Amino acid sequence: MFFEGSEKKVEILVHQNQLSLLNDLSDDFWSELVNRCNAQILSSISNDKCKAFLLSESSLFVWDDYFLILTCGETNLVNSVKYFIEELGVNTIKHLTYQRKNEYFSHAQPSCFGDDVKQLAKYIPGRAMRFGAMDSHHTFVFHQDNQFKACIDDKTYEFFAYQISQDASNHLTKPGLTAHDIRTFLKLDELIPDFQLDDFVFEPYGYSVNAIYDNKYLTVHVTPQSDSSYVSFESNINLIELIPIILQILEPASFDLLSYNETEFKTLTNKNVPNRYVSQSLIQQTLTNGFLVNFANYILPTQGFSSATELDISGDNHEL
Repeated sequence: MFFEGSEKKVEILVHQNQLSLLNDLSDDFWSELVNRCNAQILSSISNDKCKAFLLSESSLFVWDDYFLILTCGETNLVNSVKYFIEELGVNTIKHLTYQRKNEYFSHAQPSCFGDDVKQLAKYIPGRAMRFGAMDSHHTFVFHQDNQFKACIDDKTYEFFAYQISQDASNHLTKPGLTAHDIRTFLKLDELIPDFQLDDFVFEPYGYSVNAIYDNKYLTVHVTPQSDSSYVSFESNINLIELIPIILQILEPASFDLLSYNETEFKTLTNKNVPNRYVSQSLIQQTLTNGFLVNFANYILPTQGFSSATELDISGDNHEL
């Protein structure tokens, strides 16, 4: 069984004198916004600062002045952006950022990044950049080109693990695994004490969790199948400081790090990334919207030969 875990992501900031996302929009609005990209809301949690929706494909977080939605699988996230604009008007948007990771099987997606940008550019003038080599792990970023300038204290972190260890994959695909079992395996109580959690175990495999505390958030999505394993973390808490724990749990063959406005990225990675991992890409760029973006891809060098993988040519296969 194959599932495309790599996320598409959009963050939209609104003019607070025009709209309060928490107070002026109902859950029905957010449900329809999610439906437009071919996903559904499964559950939600909230506090005074944030509402977090767990989706059939990833997550949606809403604060008073901005929202963040991530979707995976074969979703078309641009459709959700179009719905937001059609309902509330493009002038309510203070700034928009759209991001898309490289996929395992991009040909199976309903659109590519280029298609998405063409749709967004009909409403939002912007610029697009690629972080990482095209023939390796990379992330595309499209951002609105206007007078907006990001506050340097607005920091976010993303961690993407590929080819987790066979032990981790075996554990996360055990029959009858509960949400509590996975929380314990991922050491969430240690990583994010005091956070309110909302999680879901998918059938036959897969796990998602949203966590919020005050205005802080963390979301984790697990695609554990050994032939296409992928685990993503995103948060506005410093994930680079948590890397030693995450790597000990998952032992991936490779992982990517992406940060916005982390000025100490090199110092933090030098301190927290084990020496056994080697960097393939190290990219730093300040965007015209003021965001300092750092991207790094690390691999665990192969020490010996492995066997080739035989494919089933008689049935449906994303590799054929």
